[in-house]
Amino acid sequence: MLAEHLELIEAIGLNLFFLFIFGFIGLSIYDVMNRNDVPRMGKVVVYFVLFLGCAGFIAKGIIQFIWESQGVG
Repeated sequence: MLAEHLELIEAIGLNLFFLFIFGFIGLSIYDVMNRNDVPRMGKVVVYFVLFLGCAGFIAKGIIQFIWESQGVG
């Protein structure tokens, strides 16, 4: 049974790894910005860029799922 679902387990593990990494990056950026008294607009821009990176991975996953369900990929 494990061999049958190995690809699914790997995909879930990779997604959880990305979630952990983006969370860790967000906490690191939060700490650095608070220690250096970054203005509010700078924080907004930095978090927006971090969000765009996360959104890119989410969009990639959705597009990949749709293409695989249609038999394209």
